[in-house]
Amino acid sequence: MQIPFQPELFGISINVHLLLEYLAFFIAFRYYVVLRKASNDHITSGNRLSIILGAALGALIGSRLIGFLENPLVEISSANIVQLLNTKTIMGGLFGGLLGVEIAKKTIGETKSSGDLFVFPIILGIFIGRIGCFLSGVNEFTYGKETTSMFGMDLGDGLLRHPTSLYELVFLVLLFFGLKQIQKNLDLKHGDLFKIFMLLYFGFRFFIEFLKPNVFYLFGLSTIQYLCVICWLYYNKTIINLKSRF
Repeated sequence: MQIPFQPELFGISINVHLLLEYLAFFIAFRYYVVLRKASNDHITSGNRLSIILGAALGALIGSRLIGFLENPLVEISSANIVQLLNTKTIMGGLFGGLLGVEIAKKTIGETKSSGDLFVFPIILGIFIGRIGCFLSGVNEFTYGKETTSMFGMDLGDGLLRHPTSLYELVFLVLLFFGLKQIQKNLDLKHGDLFKIFMLLYFGFRFFIEFLKPNVFYLFGLSTIQYLCVICWLYYNKTIINLKSRF
């Protein structure tokens, strides 16, 4: 199979990344519905819907904003504006969704933690989406820098690069089953599982960014890495509490 993978159906080129992105949303949501039915959700259906809407709006804004900030010095033109409007990143979506949820909860007066039910559907959704990123090769800006290591792959431009999407797929599998074990064996408070997920995933993304050919740096760090630091600061009390418990 050649990467970028661009199959054709009845003479029409299929955008595999876009197809898997839509599939990721659909499957992740269905997985969430199954988990909610199997759990004793302590949040009412009406409030849960408001939280989901807040998460969706926050994710939409956050993903686009961080996507733009990854290259804020781009020349303004009609073509680039269209590209910027289509630029998005899961990192901005996650943190924007988090802020959207907090705003929604304050608006409706919900005080209970709401994130745990989203953890495994989010991981599954990211996993499916990253398959699309890998199959898109250099057509999707998730590939890595050139490398001479044994892991180097030709992602479509004739150069051996770090397949960072594959690295992330491996990490997501470990994260999924690792969090399953934590959920099963530890007495966590409501919301702790989501916080652990955010800290671990943002931690992974902080370090994997060093393997990517980012175009915009500020003091040696990319926009995504600064977002990771902001996430850690946001959860600083959680980090202290978890360290004392573990």
